[in-house]
Amino acid sequence: MKRYIQTIIEGIQTSDGAGVNLRRIIGSPELNMLDPFLLLDEFGSEDPNDYIAGFPPHPHRGFETITYMLNGKFRHKDSAGNEGFLSDGSVQWMTAGKGVIHSEMPEQTDGLIKGFQLWLNLPKEKKMISPKYNDINADQIPCINFDGGNVKIISGEFSGVTGPGEPHTGMLYFDIHLDAKSELILPIENGWNGFIYVYDGKINILDKEINKKYLAVLSQDGELILYTKEHEARFILVAGEPLNEPVARGGPFVMNTKGEILKAFSDYQEGKFA
Repeated sequence: MKRYIQTIIEGIQTSDGAGVNLRRIIGSPELNMLDPFLLLDEFGSEDPNDYIAGFPPHPHRGFETITYMLNGKFRHKDSAGNEGFLSDGSVQWMTAGKGVIHSEMPEQTDGLIKGFQLWLNLPKEKKMISPKYNDINADQIPCINFDGGNVKIISGEFSGVTGPGEPHTGMLYFDIHLDAKSELILPIENGWNGFIYVYDGKINILDKEINKKYLAVLSQDGELILYTKEHEARFILVAGEPLNEPVARGGPFVMNTKGEILKAFSDYQEGKFA
């Protein structure tokens, strides 16, 4: 059995934080969520007006944020006392758990900033765990070369090598480069939801082509066969085990019930976050 494309999503242009321009692909009207993934944003610009205001202090509860920086520099600070620095090729993996207030501010005033932020839901029994922060430098991310390209393993396993990301549910997160006229076959756990987002070039799955700045939602079973024609491709592949639990959202909080969302707002207003 081979995985196929269920749907292709373009996403919407929007802004977040203090006015950072970005493309929202998961968490948009086209695709509200893809269990266990709650949100996927791509940010990228050479115009400092699009990113200079950054993301001033704001709270989270009930999920994990995974920020992958392709280009650019951001500084992280949070209420649990963590401080980190994101630079080219690095990853910031933050578990909000029972509550954290953090900021992500650019450390550059010109040049290209480009990357992704993914929200990974936490299982019900882990939503109120203690916050945790992990700075993953670019040189800590394994890169496996093969005939026709390479795979950077942010989380999960490829070719017997495991990435440094430590999610609280089963998932994989790869950044893949395929040369023109190349092929890659990837096994993914049956039953997992998965997607591909192309940030450069175009990629093919069976008889369908995914162009730059489009996300393809994959079917749940079978191996994944990717190939290129005349163009090379760069894209992220993300897949995870569905939690199959109720999801209640309230701005920066994601819990299982509306009552838990109201409690999150109350706790935040009363200064009970880390």
